[in-house]
Amino acid sequence: MRSLLFPALLAASVVLPATAATDTLQLKDKASVSGKILAEKKDMVVLDVGYTVLSVPRNQIVKVMRGDDESAAPVKGAPKPAPAPVPAPVLAQEAAGSLFSVATGTLAERPVKDWVDLLGEGVVQVRTPSGLGSGFFINEDGHLITNFHVIEGETKLSIEVYHLKAGQLDRKSYKDVRIVAMNKFADLALLKVDDKDAPKFKRLLLGDTDLLSQGDRVFAIGSPLGLERTVTEGILSTTSRQMQGDLFLQTTAQINPGNSGGPLFNLRGEVVGVTNMKLTFGEGLGFAIPVDQVKHFLKHRDAYAYDNDNPSNAFRYLEPPSRLRGGPKDAAALAR
Repeated sequence: MRSLLFPALLAASVVLPATAATDTLQLKDKASVSGKILAEKKDMVVLDVGYTVLSVPRNQIVKVMRGDDESAAPVKGAPKPAPAPVPAPVLAQEAAGSLFSVATGTLAERPVKDWVDLLGEGVVQVRTPSGLGSGFFINEDGHLITNFHVIEGETKLSIEVYHLKAGQLDRKSYKDVRIVAMNKFADLALLKVDDKDAPKFKRLLLGDTDLLSQGDRVFAIGSPLGLERTVTEGILSTTSRQMQGDLFLQTTAQINPGNSGGPLFNLRGEVVGVTNMKLTFGEGLGFAIPVDQVKHFLKHRDAYAYDNDNPSNAFRYLEPPSRLRGGPKDAAALAR
């Protein structure tokens, strides 16, 4: 009789609201029943639902959950439930006319090796007649971010990019590179590749500084000392290190000359900072400009627009004139 009554009683229990019961049996066809487990036998589970006692066959149970434990293991021999789909990240422009993109969905954390394979094309080497640094693309049209000090005093720039073709990395140099905007005090510069034969580039997504926590794992990709496509990994030592009036991300990921301007990533593949300096006499003391400062720079890039024909544009800051005290003699000295 008990097995005959089970289907009818079960149907009734499925539509009842949850009470003070502490245990739940997840059944086939997305059904479930709650109550107090009285006994677990080899072929059935005995459950007190308040108004009666049910004996639920094991072959009908997908998962047994005691109390609030949602992670209980499935019943041995029961069919495995289909895994919940992972939501794909939704990309959205930050604002009308914005040059960069952010992930509005939740990106899953992945190992550094996976991200290097996926994001490596978006990291570049920035070359000037006097040195080199790193950078990264923020859109497919060729806009990229680097440090101001990487290109300070230079106008002849080239960008080294590694394109992935048929599973192989193909290195290509782009020589027609334009300076769009510069902010000396934030140590940021916005460049644009204008080569006629340039393809669509691999863009990187910008993250959110407010979501970072001390101890989060991060990694950097860049060209320290000219060693291209070098990856270093570490943690965030602090998210708000004050230096010379500005706040920086401090990281144990190794940062060296040549890394400047490159991206610092979290394990969701988002750029959370722009590496720009290290303490010379120490190990694991690297620093990066928080990504929120990068967003501010990009949103207000017109205020820092570079114009090669205008000596008074925002990228160049002249010393204020000295007050003349000694008449013509000091005036002559000032002129020299």
